[in-house]
Amino acid sequence: MRKRIHGTVSGRVQGVFFRATTRDRARALGLSGWVRNLPDGRVEFAAEGEEGDLRELISFLRVGPPGARVDALEVEWSEPQGEEGFYIRG
Repeated sequence: MRKRIHGTVSGRVQGVFFRATTRDRARALGLSGWVRNLPDGRVEFAAEGEEGDLRELISFLRVGPPGARVDALEVEWSEPQGEEGFYIRG
């Protein structure tokens, strides 16, 4: 069953390839959505796909790529909105 997650990651998550590795991981899992940096230093994301694949992405987001330090992860679940592809937003 397809679902959607939306949330933020805080800590040392900008300047450590967090967005690029999130995009790559999401694409490898067959998810659609986006990821972007926020002005306050957090990273915001939205992803849609099968629940198990979304949970795998969440597991990655709890740790992030090498060099990142995740202090907090906030995730909300909802119904999918029809996202296509997974990309980095400006």
